[in-house]
Amino acid sequence: MKDLIAGITGITGITALGVGSSSLAGSITIATIPIATTATVPAAGLAGLLGLTTTATTIVSAPVTLPVAGIVAVGALLTYGGYKAYNFVHKKTVTDC
Repeated sequence: MKDLIAGITGITGITALGVGSSSLAGSITIATIPIATTATVPAAGLAGLLGLTTTATTIVSAPVTLPVAGIVAVGALLTYGGYKAYNFVHKKTVTDC
C-alpha cells in the first residue's frame, strides 16, 4: 500500500503528460467529433440585396478533453481496487486450503 501511495505522489513530478509543468493541471484531448452547425446568412446575389436569407450548414470538429487529474485519480482508484481484490482473493484461497 505504501508503494501505491508513493507511486501516485511521484506522478506529480512527471512533465510528459502534456501539461508543461510539474502539476496535474490541464487536460488531454482524447478525440475530436464532428458537429454540424447551422447559421442564417444573407442569400447570394439579388435575393441577398432584397434582404432574403438562407441557412448554411458547416461541419466543425469539437475536441473531447479529459482533465489530467481526473485520469490520474481514476487510475489510482482502479489500482487500489485491484489491490484490495487481490488481497481478498488471496485470503480466501489461503484459508480454503
